Amino acid sequence: MKIAIGSDKSGYPLRKELEKHLNEKGIEITVYGPSNEEDAVPFYKVAPLVSKDIQNKDADLGILICGTGMGMSQVANKFKGVRAACVETTYGAKMCRVINDSNILCMGGWMIAPTLGIAMVDAFLEAQFVTGVEEWRKEWLQNAKKEFAALEEEIYK
Repeated sequence: MKIAIGSDKSGYPLRKELEKHLNEKGIEITVYGPSNEEDAVPFYKVAPLVSKDIQNKDADLGILICGTGMGMSQVANKFKGVRAACVETTYGAKMCRVINDSNILCMGGWMIAPTLGIAMVDAFLEAQFVTGVEEWRKEWLQNAKKEFAALEEEIYK
């Protein structure tokens, strides 16, 4: 598995903790954003880099961190094929994959402590689309994903 991870200045401390955790798990990562806490790389410059890695299949999943996670999510979702979710709980991190097949996890460095961030990343990486849901819901969600893809095709004509 290959993960693209990026942050702005506000997300830098959490990103560094998540990088360490992913490295300890032996997961290959590509890192985007500031190289230190003083480097002011804005969220709208980092989110496209991770999003393009998802689009080009250079990464399987992505993680983006800014102050609240919302700016990263908004920018990432401008890219075709990206399904970024801004979440604040481990349950949200799991369910954005199970229900929505999200491929980028966004979180807020001002809001998420490292221990919670690590648990969220683990929940996100371990979850799979439609795993553990009722059969009727699985079919409904798979159809919804197809409809979403068709809508996206219409938007990006």
